[in-house]
Amino acid sequence: MPVWISRAKIVVAAIAIVLLAIVILQNTEAVETRLLFAKITMPRAALLLVIAAIGFAAGLLVGTFGTRGGTRKPKG
Repeated sequence: MPVWISRAKIVVAAIAIVLLAIVILQNTEAVETRLLFAKITMPRAALLLVIAAIGFAAGLLVGTFGTRGGTRKPKG
């Protein structure tokens, strides 16, 4: 992989983290969330952080386990 692609990934990730932090910090009011039969009241920033962490974990899992079952290059 060329070096500029690695640097571009780092820049894009840094921009995404900064934008996520801005959105989370601007949404501090409390919201009521219904999860099946439970009602949870929490700051919207906490809810956004939890959802972002779940999305990050899902991306890691797909990136780690999703590429092993792909097509393989023939030897020789």
